[in-house]
Amino acid sequence: MSDNRYDLIVLGAGSAARDGAGKAAREYGAKVALVERERWGGSCPNVACRPTKAYLVAAELVHDVRQHARERGIDLPEPTIDLARTRAWKDSIRRDQAGWIETLSEAGYALFPGVATIVDEHTVRVGERELTADRILIATGSRTAVPPIPGIEDVDWIDHVSALELEEVPQSLLVVGAGPVGLEFAQIFARFGSRVTIVNHGPQIAARADAEAARELQTALEAEGIDVVLNGEVESLSRAEHGIEATLRERTIVVSHVLLASGRTPNVEELDLDRVGVEVTPGGIVVDDRQRTTVPGIWAAGDVALGPLFTPTAQYQARLAVDDMLGDHSRRANYTILPTAVFTDPELAGVGLTESEAREQGFDVEVVKHPLAAVTRAQLTGSRHGLYKIVFSRENRRVLGVHVVSRGASDIVGSLAPALQLGVTVDDLAFVHHIYPSYSEGLKAAAERALAPVPA
Repeated sequence: MSDNRYDLIVLGAGSAARDGAGKAAREYGAKVALVERERWGGSCPNVACRPTKAYLVAAELVHDVRQHARERGIDLPEPTIDLARTRAWKDSIRRDQAGWIETLSEAGYALFPGVATIVDEHTVRVGERELTADRILIATGSRTAVPPIPGIEDVDWIDHVSALELEEVPQSLLVVGAGPVGLEFAQIFARFGSRVTIVNHGPQIAARADAEAARELQTALEAEGIDVVLNGEVESLSRAEHGIEATLRERTIVVSHVLLASGRTPNVEELDLDRVGVEVTPGGIVVDDRQRTTVPGIWAAGDVALGPLFTPTAQYQARLAVDDMLGDHSRRANYTILPTAVFTDPELAGVGLTESEAREQGFDVEVVKHPLAAVTRAQLTGSRHGLYKIVFSRENRRVLGVHVVSRGASDIVGSLAPALQLGVTVDDLAFVHHIYPSYSEGLKAAAERALAPVPA
């Protein structure tokens, strides 16, 4: 095999790319080339998931000290944030680019820095070099979508990447979009001391979440002083004497910073996909349930492909693609039982169907709920806003969905995915042993409300 010939060429070096390359090399003995134009390791560990969660941990600590230290007999001065030091701590817990190159090289991949262009279904050009392979996996990720707001080109907006590089806390912040990224950064900077306004185009924050759970999270955020505008629109942006003037549908505000968090754009422009016949929509590369594109020999996974935009699903898709290209082709993508979470405080997490989805799909639905404030652990931590909600079928009692707003909600919900896959009933959840005092006991308490009354 020549130096430029590989079993698999992977475009990108993020979560999907690395998982696909790893599976191909470990399980199938494939010779793999990785091509990356900007950031070895990808967005998640470098500028997205991990660094954002580091800021969320810092923000939660500030909040707890400010809100609860004195009542618990801990005498501390009013906490303040030195954002430059917080940024330095965040940077210290992530691997640098030299470390990523060493790690990926030691894994046995051939690394090619540069911009990739697909010449045909077996050939990729990187600079002056052409690489060939029987299979190509596109995993080039996505970037912040810039909405068509009049005047946006005249202001210095930030996104989740540049927000993590600020050395001073914004005095005031307008967050455009109320998905996971917008909500998490809104709370981070509100707790750091910013005056925060969220503007969301739709009628609900966290649009894909259960509506009741989303309202509960909104109540928690508003209780912290975050202004949430639903069914809103930023009609224009312009420079002002003391910041950025944002004209909203109902009013005009002046803020020091604007953070864009209203969507993602797939990184496909430089790949020249039209020329080789790979179908692309504004939402990403069109793939089937085996991650095959419209061109044989080319697969796509992660944010660049149509489908859920989460790190675990990117990894899942890449592994599925590799099984299809090198294995027995038996696996198909299935997102029926997909746990998701927004890592605010409280977290909003869900798995399975929302109440409205269950009704739309024709189930005879029952719902049981339990308030977070009634859970002992929440009382100990001063958590007031939250709930546990179980959506189940009246016919066979099978749980269709679980939605939790609480600290630790992601851990509670994530562990339930296998149970829902195996057909757990609401009675199973009611009769299961639980740990006291824990956040998870609220789920059992909710399930117990579904039990028939015991005759006298």
